[in-house]
Amino acid sequence: MNQISRRGMLLGSLAIPVLSIGRMAWAQSGEVTISHYFTGELGLKAFNAQIAKFTEATGIKMVDSPVGHEDFKTDILVRAAGNSLPDVFSYWAGARVQFIVDSNALHPIDEMWAANGLDAVIAKPVADSATLYNGKRYLVPMNYHYAGMFYNVKVLADAGMTAPPATWEEFLALCEALKGKGVAPISLGSKNRWPAQFWFDYLLLRTAGPEYRAKLMSGGAKYSDPEVAAALAMWKELFDKGYFVANANADDWTDASDKVARGEAAMTLMGTWITGYWNGNGLVPGQDYDFFEFPKVKDGVAHAAVGPVDGLVIAANAKNVEGAEKFLAFMVSDAGVQADWANAQGALSANVNVDPKSYNAVMQKAAATVAAAEAFAFNYDLATPPPVAEVGLSMFTRFIDDPSQAEAILTQVATDAEAAFKQ
Repeated sequence: MNQISRRGMLLGSLAIPVLSIGRMAWAQSGEVTISHYFTGELGLKAFNAQIAKFTEATGIKMVDSPVGHEDFKTDILVRAAGNSLPDVFSYWAGARVQFIVDSNALHPIDEMWAANGLDAVIAKPVADSATLYNGKRYLVPMNYHYAGMFYNVKVLADAGMTAPPATWEEFLALCEALKGKGVAPISLGSKNRWPAQFWFDYLLLRTAGPEYRAKLMSGGAKYSDPEVAAALAMWKELFDKGYFVANANADDWTDASDKVARGEAAMTLMGTWITGYWNGNGLVPGQDYDFFEFPKVKDGVAHAAVGPVDGLVIAANAKNVEGAEKFLAFMVSDAGVQADWANAQGALSANVNVDPKSYNAVMQKAAATVAAAEAFAFNYDLATPPPVAEVGLSMFTRFIDDPSQAEAILTQVATDAEAAFKQ
């Protein structure tokens, strides 16, 4: 059986309601089982530090089973299909949570939310977009990120940039100036596919707008539409002009980030977690690196920010619901925990009580950028159902390998996406 067939069987099984097994308000040991994808060196250390604070405050032990970021995407679906989810797990807000909610595999947290006064703790725009599914709350947001054009300050200054490009024409002119200096304008590490999605996201959002993009993500619009072809054509133009570092599919996002840090490339379109990575490597925010917003392309289109929200959810068959709810409330309510976690992750906290001054200058700027945006959109693989996301992520890889095949690729994707939506 091929990989696509196996995935289809797995995803199909998730459509069957998960049977609830007997719960205990407290597991006999008082333990709470948890799995998460915060496995990078900085992320794992920081998450373990917050877990330790929770255990010290409550006496509840967390039994942790972290899984690598990419493996987690499949692992948690396998566990959901097998009715073997941990009490608590991290997950990305948006279509991925909706997918598991629709399989009846998550425990609603409305009562816990109200009892802990989380309406006064979580920023309303984040709460509205990330926590509600089918009219109930299922997720507490641990942090959110913003995707921007992160760049090497010295390289862009040497290329003559006195102000970040605000329009597409200015951006193209900057890329041409960098190329003339012998510097690759754009670094992209799409080995794991997902880093490429931000280009598609922003080009579509800046041309067709957030409402059309939402329709495409939900199946109300088609990949055969001219709006999609136009966005891909703009992306293709950047490759045709030689603005991207060669062989992007051979690098991961840290490779691409390293090339910018070393000055081999000028900029990379990436989430704010890059700041945590660069800070850990000794780069100084605002001095060695900074970011600018993805430029405006078309007048009259709402200005959207793109990024993911990382959250925590509770399994429908959790054995220690009470302990799990206490953990979620603690992790999101404690401003000190939130500030420490956000800074370690290069993230922004959804807790309104976190002092913005706890962020470095670049992250303060990112928070202000999101606040000023007219819309906040989840990035591609979190905005569309997982089966469709697989189709799209593979599309990006094929396109980057050979942009000249854009038209043929879209023709195939239009058929594959329609079939994936039916799953």
